[in-house]
Amino acid sequence: MSVVLDILRTYRAPRSVQVRRMQGFRSEGSLLAMALTACGLIFVAQLPRLAHESWSDSAVGLDALLAGAFFAWLVAMPLVLYAIALLVHIVLRLVRWPATGYACRAALFWALLASTPAWLLSGIAAGLAPRLTFGAMSLVAFALFCAFLWAGMLAMKQAHVEEA
Repeated sequence: MSVVLDILRTYRAPRSVQVRRMQGFRSEGSLLAMALTACGLIFVAQLPRLAHESWSDSAVGLDALLAGAFFAWLVAMPLVLYAIALLVHIVLRLVRWPATGYACRAALFWALLASTPAWLLSGIAAGLAPRLTFGAMSLVAFALFCAFLWAGMLAMKQAHVEEA
């Protein structure tokens, strides 16, 4: 199934998409690609804000801002995502939630990838009206990420029940 269509379906029925994705072919490489794609798209979403900041305050050049954002989103953030997935896995196992490491990574990375359209809109808003609109749109994007992550946690439980 197409990733773009799955992202669109996630906005309608997030749990069913996550259940289907968790029951399909399991590949660590596809999870890494998902995380890197999400981080790359969020980096692209930062470009209008960074350009606006560089234009309004010439203390730091655009190239330095871009290099910092590139390192943060495409080098550091995938590692942070793996660490967060490990923490989520540990917490879920402590509360006896049926979770595997793979399922935790899949839920977290898919939630981030599925919420990237909202992050891209947030970036556009940051380029047009930097302060209030960017904050509100970023809050919406983060709320969608949290909702999709929760749907992934519920999908983990449902996929575990269906496997048994």
